[in-house]
Amino acid sequence: MTSVNQTLVTDFILLGFSDLSRYQIQLFAVFLVIFIITLLGNLTIILSVSGDPRLHCPMYFFLANLSFVDICLGLVTLPQMLVHFLLERKSITYGGCLSQVFFFLLFANVEDFLLTVMAYDRYVAICNPLHYSVVMRKTACAQMVAGTWVTAILNSILHTGMTSRLSFCGANEINHFLCDMVPLFKLSCSDTFPNQMVIFTEGSVVVMSPFLIIVISYICIIRAILKIPSASGRRKTFSTCSSHLAVVIPYFGTIMFMYFRPTTSFALTKDRVASVMYTILAPMLNPFIYSLRNNEVKGAIKKVILGKIISSNS
Repeated sequence: MTSVNQTLVTDFILLGFSDLSRYQIQLFAVFLVIFIITLLGNLTIILSVSGDPRLHCPMYFFLANLSFVDICLGLVTLPQMLVHFLLERKSITYGGCLSQVFFFLLFANVEDFLLTVMAYDRYVAICNPLHYSVVMRKTACAQMVAGTWVTAILNSILHTGMTSRLSFCGANEINHFLCDMVPLFKLSCSDTFPNQMVIFTEGSVVVMSPFLIIVISYICIIRAILKIPSASGRRKTFSTCSSHLAVVIPYFGTIMFMYFRPTTSFALTKDRVASVMYTILAPMLNPFIYSLRNNEVKGAIKKVILGKIISSNS
């Protein structure tokens, strides 16, 4: 029956923002601007880190990787959303839907792990500064980034594979602007209990373990900062972590809100807002959060941009 049911549903309808049908053009304009800012902002970070030798250190290596992942997250969701704002039928093929599930999970998981690695980097820099150059050597940093990708790929294969085994018996309207596991569970006519158990068990480990590592890292960091005698020294040290915290708290908060609760509690409006937060707004805001509060990044951006302008004029 599973194969028969799946052949009945050859595509899905992404309802997305259909309830705001009067504002489709305005929404198209808003999300187009967000898409452009996401691409330009994150590309600027990548070019600045690669083009300024002063930023050739672990912290900015991880930041450049985070910017690359943010671009990928934007590409998974925004182009299709923009097209759907202009179309009456907002459809996606069954294969395209599963592909979106896979790549969305992949890049979201990589972002989780990169934020964790960045917290560990700050922990070593502040709590064990004498060992920093040994612990965070180039090969170790490259291995950490490679490990995040391998783990994220395996996790995405698991969840996408289990989602592909679900049966869909005719209903094909997804109350979301992208193919995600939770709204697909509500649409399925088969038993989704195994899928939900995998999310609450394996998924909890994948999401909560990085979050706990970040929390423990910052507990140690705060303890180390409080031991600094001067107030200016404490402020200067904490400023190196504030940007990271500003990214971590809303990102993990919305993910936990979305996935670690019963599927029956899924509600279009509040869950759509939460999804927009970590899939669309976070990739756009991350470059600004890291650059506005970091003089080295701001200096590198000015240097790269001015260098490009001068070379183009020459």
